[in-house]
Amino acid sequence: MSNDRKQPHFTELVWESTEQNVPIPPRNSPEPALPKSSSKNNGKTNSTPEPSLQLQLWDTEMETPEPATTTEGQFVTRAKELVEKTEDSALFIPFKSYWPTYGHMTGTQSRWYFYWRNEVRQGRYLKTDLSYIFLHVYELINGVGWTDPNDGYRQLNLIWEAYRESYKRLDQYLGGWIADFSFVHHLDVPLSIIVARSRGLAGDLAELELMRGLTTAPEQLTFAVLTAMSDYDISKSKFYIGEGNEALEQYIPQVVALINAYVTRKHGSNLVEMFPPGPAVMRERYLFRSAVYDISLYGYSVLIPVVRISKSPPLRSLITRLFRLTENKLRELMGYRGRLKGINVDADMDDLITRFLKREYLKETQEDKGPTVVIDPEKLERLQSDSEIVRTMLTVENMDEQDYEASELEATIGEIDPIQDSKEELLPVEVIEEAQAVSIGSEAEQFANALSPLQREALLALLDENGSQALLKLAAANGTMSELLIDEINEIAMDILGDLIIEGEDIVEEYISMLRNI
Repeated sequence: MSNDRKQPHFTELVWESTEQNVPIPPRNSPEPALPKSSSKNNGKTNSTPEPSLQLQLWDTEMETPEPATTTEGQFVTRAKELVEKTEDSALFIPFKSYWPTYGHMTGTQSRWYFYWRNEVRQGRYLKTDLSYIFLHVYELINGVGWTDPNDGYRQLNLIWEAYRESYKRLDQYLGGWIADFSFVHHLDVPLSIIVARSRGLAGDLAELELMRGLTTAPEQLTFAVLTAMSDYDISKSKFYIGEGNEALEQYIPQVVALINAYVTRKHGSNLVEMFPPGPAVMRERYLFRSAVYDISLYGYSVLIPVVRISKSPPLRSLITRLFRLTENKLRELMGYRGRLKGINVDADMDDLITRFLKREYLKETQEDKGPTVVIDPEKLERLQSDSEIVRTMLTVENMDEQDYEASELEATIGEIDPIQDSKEELLPVEVIEEAQAVSIGSEAEQFANALSPLQREALLALLDENGSQALLKLAAANGTMSELLIDEINEIAMDILGDLIIEGEDIVEEYISMLRNI
């Protein structure tokens, strides 16, 4: 045993072993700790411990480690300290930095930055360098400078809009960063502008926006997003390159929304439900790439369920045909020679699109030209006749020279008290109002009888407080559009009442009481 005491002993720690109570030697102790060992000898416990030497692997003292910090974390900490800092005035100093932070700026550059940032927060977007813009964007995506995520989203979009023409590089970064911002804060916002401005982004954003538009918000579909669904490369069309560009971008999304509503009404399922694209695929999206971003805030990445809606062959085929059909209809309306061939759609769809485009395009063309006066000879004659009757009812001239039957006077205007030294006798106000009410009542009845049940529902919807939204839902549920319903109702009103009854999406005030009665 004496020789063993001079040799080093190694202790192997096995958590489930019978070896217990092995002491840890003090750091500054010159003597090694001796373990308390136990052994069995003929059923008796030996109380004399057997000494052993524990090998000390290092002699330096261990210190409590400092919490790990990153450059991005330090940036966010500093940003929070400076969130309220402003300057009343400052001189613009150029600033160029690949990943700009506060430490990269000189004193004069810092004064300009805080002056410029305060101006931006007030909605005044002064000319400045790109590095200043990126620094402010880094603040916003790291949660500095806003309390409500919707306000942060708004500020990012306004900065992008204000400076993207001056700095094309913003389109390469801000679209993706704003999309990431909406994901981490669970914002229900359209991605159509991001997709349109940032064509280099992965197609996931276009798929997400297509799914949202075709299921919950068809009125928000955009031309740029829908091009991902079409096999027809409209950018090569001479009509699109030339005079048809604006009209096609305006009306193609409306036509798709119209057909989506039509299919929903006819079949009880929207386009996505009729042509299911398959299950969602979980996609990992890395957040705020190439930005100064502290991953401790929202993590390194997010998982997004993406439905490959653009990969549905029957749906792609329909959208492609709608693109081509809309172009043909607009070519005809705009007097453009030549038509696209081989377009086959349901006859009802063709008729619906034709009527819609004709109505909307001609209405817009008329608005651009200004109002025109069209005289209808029959209506003119009727108005002249009506005016004579009203004149007769309102004034009675030369009573002494005219031979009126008393009974006729009593039946029509009642007793009239003569006014001395007056050549004109005015009817009582009550009589005038009653005569007008009879006339309006008769026209109101004709107007009511001329309306279809759907048009009546549309007018009832517009009488509610949220009339425009109610009308939008009613039109979608019945396979049409609110603009078509309004135009149809106004046409009937012009024929019978001689006036428009709806202006924009509001009922003309003077007709509200009449509509409530009918």
